[in-house]
Amino acid sequence: MIRVLFVCLGNICRSPMAEAVFRQMVKEEKLETEIEVDSSGTGDWHVGEPPHHGTRDLLAQKQIPYDGLRARQVTVHDWEKFDYIIAMDDQNIKDLRKLKAGNDNIVVAKLMDYVQNAGESNVPDPYFTGDFDYTYKLVKAGCANLLTYIKVVNGL
Repeated sequence: MIRVLFVCLGNICRSPMAEAVFRQMVKEEKLETEIEVDSSGTGDWHVGEPPHHGTRDLLAQKQIPYDGLRARQVTVHDWEKFDYIIAMDDQNIKDLRKLKAGNDNIVVAKLMDYVQNAGESNVPDPYFTGDFDYTYKLVKAGCANLLTYIKVVNGL
């Protein structure tokens, strides 16, 4: 089983959006028995809360299920469980590295690392920008490319 964890600041906007989008892509590719998906935040402000209403509205509009998603904070134990920890921005990467320094058996990267010529190196936080559509556009592109990468690397 390949395990992917998406990480943002509070786990209510970007990372649950990425989790839902990626899970839907995995389902469409019939890879649910091969790839497991989760999300978390570096902060603890929203633990236990559902995704932000802007994320829920956008996912509902795109007919992407998000049932059962609840914010949680990333823990050091996630390094033992996941193969890929995919952050939304540079600050998330810094916070992750403070929590746990390198592990040769895990990929820690930004989602936009998987999108060439994206014009962005970070996924902007719609909690602050209000632009959930733009965030979705970047998340969708990043998730599609990440899934392709995982399939190639793992022979799926």
